[in-house]
Amino acid sequence: MKKILSFVLTPIFIIVFAILLLVFHPIQVVTNWIWGYPVRKKVVDILNFALLYSTWILGTRITFKGFDKVPQNRPVIIVANHQSTLDIPPVVVGFRKNHPKFISKIELGKGIPSVSYNLRHGGSVLIDRKNRSQSVKDILLLGKHIEKNNYAACIFPEGTRTKTGKVRKFQPAGIASLLRTSPSAVIVPFAIDGNYEIMKNGYFPMKVGCHLKYTVLDPIEPKGRNADELALEIENLIKKELGQV
Repeated sequence: MKKILSFVLTPIFIIVFAILLLVFHPIQVVTNWIWGYPVRKKVVDILNFALLYSTWILGTRITFKGFDKVPQNRPVIIVANHQSTLDIPPVVVGFRKNHPKFISKIELGKGIPSVSYNLRHGGSVLIDRKNRSQSVKDILLLGKHIEKNNYAACIFPEGTRTKTGKVRKFQPAGIASLLRTSPSAVIVPFAIDGNYEIMKNGYFPMKVGCHLKYTVLDPIEPKGRNADELALEIENLIKKELGQV
C-alpha cells in the first residue's frame, strides 16, 4: 500500500513544492526592492515553513527538539550533517530568530526559483570548490558578517549529502575559517534525521510515512579549541544522536 501511495502522492508533492518556489520568487524580488532585507527575510521564513510542511502530503511526521538551547544575541555556527536537498528548510525554520546564512556551492546561485535568489541576496556565500583560495575568503567574510550582526552561519562539513544517512567524516576547514573572523561565535551541533529516507529513491517515488527529526544538541564554546578536535567531537555527537555509534 505504501508503495502505491508513494507513486500517487509524489507527483502531488513535487507540483506543490514547485508552485511554492515559483510563487514566492517574485514576492522575494518585490519585497527586497521596496522594503529590503527585513521584509524579504520574513517572506523567506514563510516560504521555508511551507516547503517543510508540504511534506505532510507524503504523510511525514516532523519533530523539532532542543531549540531552546540555541543562544540568542550572539553569533552562532550551526554544524549539521547533510542528508538531502530538503535539509535547508528545517534550518531556516528552526533557526529563524538567528537569521541563518549558508555556505553553498556556486552552482546553486542560478536557475532555481526562490532558492538561488535567496542565496544571492540573503547574505549567504556561494563557493567554487575549484577555487579554494576564493572560497576561504568568502567564508571569512561570512564569519565577519555573522560576528557583526549576531547572525548564524550553517555549514555541512561532510561536503556532500549522504544517500544512506550514514554520517561521513567532518572536514574542519570551514569551521576554522568561520571561527577566525567570528571569534565570539558559539557552535551548535544540529542533527538531521529522516531526510535521506524520504528521498531514498531520489525524487521519484519519494517514500511516505517518514519521521523527520531535527535536533539541536548542546552548544559548544569553541574558544581555545582546535578545529580538528571540534569537527571530530561534533561528528561523534551527531552520530550518537542518530544511533550510529
